[in-house]
Amino acid sequence: MNLSRRLSYRRGKEDTVADRSAGDGRKAGTVTGAESTAEIGRRVLKLRTERGFTQRMLAEPAYTAAYVSTLEAGKVRPSEAALRHLAERLGVSYEELTTGRSPHDATRLRAALTDARRALATGAAEDAAGLFAEVRDEAERLGFAEERASALLGLGDCALETGDLTVARDHFEAVERLLSGEPLPRRVPAIRGRAVAHLLAGELRYSCYLLESAIDELNASGLHDPYALLLLYTAAIAPYMDMGAHARAVRAAELALALAPSVDDPGLIARMHRGVARTLIAEGRTAEADASLAKAQELYEQLRIHTDLAHCHWMRGYVHAQDGNLERAERELRTARDMLASKRAALFTVQVEVELADVLRRRGRTAEAEALLLPLLAHSPAAGTAPAPGGTDTAPAPGGTNTTPAPSGTDTTAAPGGTDTTAAPGGTNTTPAPGGTDTAAYEAGLTADRGAVHAGGAHRLLGLIADERGDAEAAEEHYCAALSLLERTGAAGDLADLCRLLGDLLRREGRLEAAMDAYRTGLGHRAAPGTTTLGPAPAEPPM
Repeated sequence: MNLSRRLSYRRGKEDTVADRSAGDGRKAGTVTGAESTAEIGRRVLKLRTERGFTQRMLAEPAYTAAYVSTLEAGKVRPSEAALRHLAERLGVSYEELTTGRSPHDATRLRAALTDARRALATGAAEDAAGLFAEVRDEAERLGFAEERASALLGLGDCALETGDLTVARDHFEAVERLLSGEPLPRRVPAIRGRAVAHLLAGELRYSCYLLESAIDELNASGLHDPYALLLLYTAAIAPYMDMGAHARAVRAAELALALAPSVDDPGLIARMHRGVARTLIAEGRTAEADASLAKAQELYEQLRIHTDLAHCHWMRGYVHAQDGNLERAERELRTARDMLASKRAALFTVQVEVELADVLRRRGRTAEAEALLLPLLAHSPAAGTAPAPGGTDTAPAPGGTNTTPAPSGTDTTAAPGGTDTTAAPGGTNTTPAPGGTDTAAYEAGLTADRGAVHAGGAHRLLGLIADERGDAEAAEEHYCAALSLLERTGAAGDLADLCRLLGDLLRREGRLEAAMDAYRTGLGHRAAPGTTTLGPAPAEPPM
């Protein structure tokens, strides 16, 4: 054996001996474990074959063909020096050879995430979910935790949009587990997504708890991250409003506005304007609310985020309904409904249709309103009864008991302000609901654990329609079903209004004791305006 061959052979043996004795003190980057050794061997074999190298061509001048053969068979654990030599000969980086990850893999995955986000913004959530799933699987295979977390977050947002709330929650929880060792601001988007899923399921208090806990932890730890805080405060406005905690909602909106100049994210700023608009609506400042929504709409149009743009039309429709401009309200709500239906955003589509039905009823087109509402509840399983205050008749309550469901990306602020309580009796109209309905939207419909607030709103509207045509029995059944649904959610304002409607009905029927019980129940929900069963308000960041 000549000198160079003897040196190469000796070097190969030295690598083997050194690797066997390295133990836990091995230098960073050295391969450890039988599985890793086998993977390295397979990777070297694949790259060598692709390049048309013989084992001798790859090994020389530092190693022997026998050493490369043993390495490819997974029978020797290569040292860092050997790996760097092989990587140079194969024309790849050391990292790519040891991990299988090319320096370009992260860039490729991020580009794929951008494509998936664009698909979610402009197309159907199901299509975007397929793209996110591909990125998640590839990122997991390559060991890219950050890109995997981003893909899971996208899958959660897709599930929120399609109304698969349990699936959404599972994805967001997976993100939190994956990033458990990261600072809290990195986990905030997933926490916000999980809170939105609980909001859409009607679990308003738990939604507030998740958001307020994260806000307190951020402020207590000194991590006053403007982006994370703006995301949390904006998300908190909707459950605060639905629970009747208007003072907290207003304060959250004020803090969000104060934080906005520190955040350079037009999508989040647009979402903030939408949330602020809800508080302005509650204060009767509809012109300012419409201006805030116009800002959000302009940003969403620039970003081509179709779901959020549809939410802006939805909320502007509600603003116009509050102002009594029912024609314009109907136009905005139809635009929102058509945009959401085209994206197959089933849950949001049916929620908008509850709002649209209210406008149609107030315009005197009760038959259209009823035709729009009935299919929304047709798929809700009757799994319980809703007793009316005072021992009145009971009616099936859709959805059964409330489960703990899951979910952004796109903001999923629930229905703007709930259904309008102003009744405008009118004649009937046998014209079918204009524009038709998206049958995909009714595969699940509204239930106690999927759009509970709007399910209650739909029953309330059907009760009003029945009451207006003199069908007291049907009206009472719908009011009781709505009461059962809304009591689960803690939507104080809607509950108080519903108890008033039920009490009025019972009083007209001569059932005075039951009517008094209904009124007392409603007063209980109105006893302390602007307060809830929530604990103290979260600490505020230094502004």
